[in-house]
Amino acid sequence: MRTITVALGAKTYDIEIAAGLLDEIGPKARQLSKAVKAAIISDSNVDPLYGQRLERSLAGSGFEVTRIVFAAGEQSKNLATLGYVYDQLAEVGLTRSDLILTLGGGVPGDLGGLAAATFLRGIDFIQVPTSLLAQIDSSVGGKVAIDLPAGKNLVGSFYQPKAVFIDPALLQTLPLRFLHDGLAEAIKYGCIRDAALFEQIAAIDDDAELLAQIDSIIETCCNIKARIVENDEFDTGERMMLNFGHTIGHAIEKCCGFTTYTHGEGVGIGMVQLTRQTEKMGLTAAGTTDRLVKVLQKFALPVAAEFDPQEILQVMALDKKKSGKQITLVIIEAIGAGRLHKIEWQAIPAYIG
Repeated sequence: MRTITVALGAKTYDIEIAAGLLDEIGPKARQLSKAVKAAIISDSNVDPLYGQRLERSLAGSGFEVTRIVFAAGEQSKNLATLGYVYDQLAEVGLTRSDLILTLGGGVPGDLGGLAAATFLRGIDFIQVPTSLLAQIDSSVGGKVAIDLPAGKNLVGSFYQPKAVFIDPALLQTLPLRFLHDGLAEAIKYGCIRDAALFEQIAAIDDDAELLAQIDSIIETCCNIKARIVENDEFDTGERMMLNFGHTIGHAIEKCCGFTTYTHGEGVGIGMVQLTRQTEKMGLTAAGTTDRLVKVLQKFALPVAAEFDPQEILQVMALDKKKSGKQITLVIIEAIGAGRLHKIEWQAIPAYIG
């Protein structure tokens, strides 16, 4: 068992990482909650694989369990699905003293977390991430949100879970595309903060070797994020560093209707697109883009996309890091050395390329 504590005063919680942890969640949840009812919020891909196992574990610890399932995919991360989840929670009579568990990747975690934050003005919840992206990034730190037609994650809140339970064995059923999707976020962590992590991933030869090392990669990423969140829970400074590649990546995802690229693929493209430009400007060490491209391509992650710069700019104008006539970009001076870079909005086209 690997345990990482996110120290946030009264909102402090642990991230636990262990193979087989899914079947132990019931007793662990009971230690954290006196709830009578527990609602599992999941999607149509994950629930058939793991919903019954989690329900069995919770029921064995005395919870009355309800499973709420919606259609898998980013397209479901919207107001309509959130409304459906609210209706289901109300129908089963969930109270403020009960418990929500989000089971799945980033979409169930984000949407279910927002439901927990807002239904009855807040119900305790536990994150049970099943994708690599969720295990190393979106389940940690308390950012919960849904998308609007105008852009990604535009409605949300900061609402910390009571715990994050990560079972790396669940990655065995993850399609390779989505294993690599999550790895893009791990590469991001290496780029902004940990050159050794970047080199560890770059040295991996194949997916079997990746899975053999995945526990340590998950732990390293969660440790990095935990320390950043402790310093900046509400994303006003250092935490913005975690958005390396996201400003362009989110815009590409949205412009493609959230169907062409996964989140990690969009982030990979965004990291490369921005770094290529900052390298040309002399803000990033020569050769950095090539190193980034090489490791992304090794894991079949795209490094470029065709897009309309004006359309991208229109979406980026709603980015949370834009303030007035300025926007804060996350750039890397070298692998492992990220920093915030504030520029005037009118200068942004030069950074898109």
